[in-house]
Amino acid sequence: MTQTRLDDRDIAILAVLAREGRIAKTELAARVNLSPTPCWERMKRLEQAGLIRGYRAEIDLTLLGPHVQIFVTVELDSHKAESFQTFERVVARMDQVTGCWAIGGGHDYLMQVIARDVAAFQDLMDGMLESRAGVRRYFSYIVTKPVKDGPPALGLLGG
Repeated sequence: MTQTRLDDRDIAILAVLAREGRIAKTELAARVNLSPTPCWERMKRLEQAGLIRGYRAEIDLTLLGPHVQIFVTVELDSHKAESFQTFERVVARMDQVTGCWAIGGGHDYLMQVIARDVAAFQDLMDGMLESRAGVRRYFSYIVTKPVKDGPPALGLLGG
């Protein structure tokens, strides 16, 4: 994978879009001090380079109804490549798992789960343990209140 060369305007475009994905193109251009056409061309180049993977809305789940958000650390039975691949295939099919990261340290994965309630979460984990996902053990951490959830500080990264 080749790294795309980014200048300050590209970083500014990415930073604005990370915070406000639905911003009008003319407003985006004004915010990054470009005319609309060059701004649009840069945005398209950033999309084609894979730097912008998509646009999505932040949904306030509390307004949709009761739910729980749980972070789960997972340790696998085996550390063979096929065990990691199997676990990742199982997780990819689980809609309740909204994020999953392979991590270093004492655990193999960190998962983010959104479930209707604790019982639904436990059903999910029981199913994972009964499947051939290879989970040795897991630890769950229920989110009691959100403190911070924002886009990355792009100006602090790279170049």
